[in-house]
Amino acid sequence: MASHNGNGHHHGPREGLYVPFATQGEVVRDLIGKHDKPSDKWWSGVAAGAILLALGIIGFALRLSDGVSDRIVWGYFAMIFAFVLTAAQAAPMVAIAPRIANGHWRRPISRAAELWTAVGLFNMLLFIPMLWILPPLTDGRRSLWFFDPEDPWLSRVPIYSPHIWATLAMLALVVTGVLLLWLSATPDLALIRDNGADGWRKRWATRLSRNWVGTTAQWNMLHHRMGILGAFYFMMLIFVHFLISVDFLMALVPGWIDALFPITHAANALQAGVATVILTMVVLRQWGGYKDYIALEQFWGVSKLLFALSLLWFWFWFSSFNVLWYGKKPNEQAALELLMVGPYRAVFISVFVLCFAAPLFVMMWNPIRKSIWGPTIMSVGVLVGTLLDRLRLYVSAYSIPGIGDPNVDKHLIHLDDSGRLPLALRGMHFPDIPDILMVLGVIGGSVLVYLLFARLIPPMNIWEQKELMLYKVHKTYHRTQVLVLGKPR
Repeated sequence: MASHNGNGHHHGPREGLYVPFATQGEVVRDLIGKHDKPSDKWWSGVAAGAILLALGIIGFALRLSDGVSDRIVWGYFAMIFAFVLTAAQAAPMVAIAPRIANGHWRRPISRAAELWTAVGLFNMLLFIPMLWILPPLTDGRRSLWFFDPEDPWLSRVPIYSPHIWATLAMLALVVTGVLLLWLSATPDLALIRDNGADGWRKRWATRLSRNWVGTTAQWNMLHHRMGILGAFYFMMLIFVHFLISVDFLMALVPGWIDALFPITHAANALQAGVATVILTMVVLRQWGGYKDYIALEQFWGVSKLLFALSLLWFWFWFSSFNVLWYGKKPNEQAALELLMVGPYRAVFISVFVLCFAAPLFVMMWNPIRKSIWGPTIMSVGVLVGTLLDRLRLYVSAYSIPGIGDPNVDKHLIHLDDSGRLPLALRGMHFPDIPDILMVLGVIGGSVLVYLLFARLIPPMNIWEQKELMLYKVHKTYHRTQVLVLGKPR
């Protein structure tokens, strides 16, 4: 059966929005059945994530034995914390933004994107050591916050900044994300309460669904509050990236001054978040049993976002590069040498190819963009490129000796007479065994948290699949039947 999207475009049955059942009851029974009986792949994923997390705990214990005074050794921990903030906690925007635009194509993947908010709980734990690592303002570290030890009021700034404000911002982001996930899942939890098999999941659903019965007032409340929480989540995501990128990164590099970098940090997160959702879609489609729901239409829609955000990556990077390149001040030349053309030059070139050049020249072709494996391969490249980009930025910043030392010049990294960085910064800081274990552990722990929450909350949004059936109708068009989709007001 062909489908029609209301704009004159026709697609085959597996290319458009497709619900494999004719009635809402059949959809509910099928999706609840899939949720009640996880596949063997789910157990394999949980086991792999748990093993990697255990290795990461061992690596963290080994690193913690070195203390936090030598901040150079914590560069890779800062890198992987920033990567989770970038790739996982930005993924819900794939559900939030298209929902505001009333896009039908995102319905089968909205819950899969929202479940990544749960990983924010795990990243909140990773944020605690970041507070230990960051030196206080009293040690002479540069900061976004004004500080004067001789001023009665400004001398109290270190008590609150930046640790308290960054912690409150992270908590607000995580709490908003969890509330958004819970609110979105409430109708589905009520369906599990009324239709699911007896067991702990039904008891869990009964407790969380509370008094949901699906009245008009409840549905209006649901849509309005999801819109408010979605907008607030986006604002807090940008604000958290602003605080982390300034106080936990840029302020640690003497002489690095770039007013555009905080939003660059956040824009990179949107690109990585889209790539994370694409890989999640592949896993749910190939091994999660949702092949009948996640079709080509979803990959096509998200691939357009990936292509656009890849172009945006270049715009933000080039705007910041111009400031450093044409400024020609010694501190700007030193920052450029450290971050792009010095010891991390090979890493930067890899990032440039994976996050911009490859998506641009590959995703510009319609046959590749309108496919499943084309966007998937590009998403793997983008996530690897994002991880390398966080390595380039955070590892280099935390490798600068004397961070927080009041005897170190806090404004310049001086180049020597030959125009090179100081000897201590000429080489890339490579990971050791604890670093490798921590990186693998954080990635495994993030996947483990996602899988555990996917066991509690259906990864496919059931009520949105039911709602979709209210907006579609089959009509005769010449010699065939077409699917006409309406737009909710």
